[in-house]
Amino acid sequence: HSHCKTEDVEVGDHNVLLVRCDGVYSAISNQCTHYGAPLSKGVLSGHRVRCPWHGSCFNVKTGDLEEYPGIDCLPCHKACITIYFLSNHMTISELYFVQALSIDTNKKTLTFDDDLIQCYDQILIATGSKSLDCPGVDLENVLMLETPEDARCIHYACMGCRTVVVGTSFVGMEVAAYMIDMASSITIIGSSELPYQKTLGPEIGKVLEERGVTFYMNDAVAEVQGENRRVKAVKLKSGITIEADLLIVGIGMYSRQTECFLNLNNLNNSSNLTLPKSLINVSIGHWQTAQAHGRIAALNMMRREVELNIVPFYWTVLLGRTIRYAGYGEGYTEMVLKGRFENMKFLALYLKDDEVVAAAGLNVEPAVSVVAERLAEGRVITKAEAE
Repeated sequence: HSHCKTEDVEVGDHNVLLVRCDGVYSAISNQCTHYGAPLSKGVLSGHRVRCPWHGSCFNVKTGDLEEYPGIDCLPCHKACITIYFLSNHMTISELYFVQALSIDTNKKTLTFDDDLIQCYDQILIATGSKSLDCPGVDLENVLMLETPEDARCIHYACMGCRTVVVGTSFVGMEVAAYMIDMASSITIIGSSELPYQKTLGPEIGKVLEERGVTFYMNDAVAEVQGENRRVKAVKLKSGITIEADLLIVGIGMYSRQTECFLNLNNLNNSSNLTLPKSLINVSIGHWQTAQAHGRIAALNMMRREVELNIVPFYWTVLLGRTIRYAGYGEGYTEMVLKGRFENMKFLALYLKDDEVVAAAGLNVEPAVSVVAERLAEGRVITKAEAE
């Protein structure tokens, strides 16, 4: 947008982003509320600026957060606070260690296993998801990465251990890269032919292979074998057995909803039930997407009928380098590469039907944010333009 310009200025102790758009000036904080990235290095589009690091978006006039993973609005020259009330009298209660048994959509009640019956006006089923499902997954040193505490456990547990990682996409590969100088050996098990096959592309996966990591591809875990409640070995469906001291599960999740044991009589006919959904049936386990789900679900339960309309934005760290990723590239048929992987500076554009559907970049900021903003505006990036 040629009529919009930005400049970062110092005002006292504050670093401020000064914006002029269509002749109107506004000033907001220059630091993204997620990780403090300088928004002056980001992408300005109309009245919105997108963070160059992780894709958060802010309104340059009000400072309002318009796209996650930012965690708050930005300070600006006006005091601007927006509060959403679900009702005039809202109470929040949490029930721990109870299991839902049934939902009566006619009476609008939910029954728990401790005989408690809870009335509702609107109900959101978000039963979470599950990952590896095979004998032995309940052993003590089978770890997942879902919380900061999980990350700390993995850090200390992998020291000097024979470590097996399940998963060759973002989580599995990032965990493996982190442990290279700590674990005695690292073996990665993947269900696809090559690491990152559906997302970043196989070329990036070769980075870990060059660091001595062993890969077993086109395979899966059949059984986790243990002794004294601890992992001793991991048996694969191909028949191969890998000796191990630690198993880390970093594979994609699938919803428990389809296996839900609740008695859901007439549930599909009930207009009072809201199920999480996206515009297309895909699973995207990104922070930004998960944060957006909660907001969209709440608005729709308030009968606001808001669609989930975002461009997924993600980042992953491999061997100390941050790769940024935007869009949804699964099923891409062609990749246009600018730069070289081995030089640790590149922009990869993923195409499907001669249009860019996703981008990944390393040390080319804010190129990935530029692509994300183009996709968010609905402006097609053609193959000719990508090349």
